[in-house]
Amino acid sequence: MRKATQTGGALLTVLWLTAGLAAIAFALATSVRAETERASSLVDGAKAYYLAAGSVERALQWMTWIGVQNPDGSPKYYAPGMSGFRYSYPAGEVVVDLVPEGSKMNVNQAPREDLLKLFVALGLAPEQAVQITASVIDWRTGAPNQMGPFDQFYMSRQPSFRARHASFEEIEEILLVQGMTPEIFHGGWRRTPEGQYIPVPGLKDVTTVHSPGGQFDANNASPAIFKFLGMPDDLITAVLARRAAKPFKNMEELNQVLAGHPATGRLRIGGEYSWTIRATATARSANGQMSDVRRTVAAVAKFPQDATERPYYILRWYDNAGTR
Repeated sequence: MRKATQTGGALLTVLWLTAGLAAIAFALATSVRAETERASSLVDGAKAYYLAAGSVERALQWMTWIGVQNPDGSPKYYAPGMSGFRYSYPAGEVVVDLVPEGSKMNVNQAPREDLLKLFVALGLAPEQAVQITASVIDWRTGAPNQMGPFDQFYMSRQPSFRARHASFEEIEEILLVQGMTPEIFHGGWRRTPEGQYIPVPGLKDVTTVHSPGGQFDANNASPAIFKFLGMPDDLITAVLARRAAKPFKNMEELNQVLAGHPATGRLRIGGEYSWTIRATATARSANGQMSDVRRTVAAVAKFPQDATERPYYILRWYDNAGTR
């Protein structure tokens, strides 16, 4: 009996040791798998970043090669009116969007009533639109050596600061004004009745500090800009459909769609000198499958009219422009 008890105890000990070792092995395997996936994601992220950054540089170069055509007459690199490029590499795929700054509102030049209408067009409540409009006007004007009600608010923040009372140098600076939120600035996503999620533009998508004036490029302006100009939904849909099928070449083609709408006086075709080039890259794994990792890199560049020294100047570079 005693020998049987000892044998049973030894067997139980062996079982417990086996279970413990199995648990350790399972935990180790799980940890190794997690670290392997993490390392793979980091590699794909780095690969996607360099694909996107290189594609921004490639797109900038292509935009200087205007007029070069394929044998069938199509543009080999770039032609005015193009909205972007698609690049395919062994390491991944890249979609490049070309967004002229002239399709946005200049927050340093726009009058108060235009800013107010634009905020309402973005979906802000009238009271909120009035408050943010006043904050923007105060930030870009006023006397730097005088304390106003907005300055008192900024001085109460942690950390405290004062309004510049000068022109916005970068559009991101508008995040500091009273009433502005990241959701308003960056935009987000909205769910349709069919269950699909569609992007909702933020203030950064419709405003700039680089555009030349109060007219907007009809081939690239956001629907929010058209709404700000007082265009009804059916007319906005018609303009978007027409330019998606074939960009407007001149104002005559645009007038055929607008049919004399007052917004015509605030729109133009072409004449762009400053652009946002945004590249979104998806890495390709060694087995040929596309990764779930994406990276977006963007640059704001200016193409001078008299490009005697350099064809373009990069005004701002975004290593992480966000994926929309």
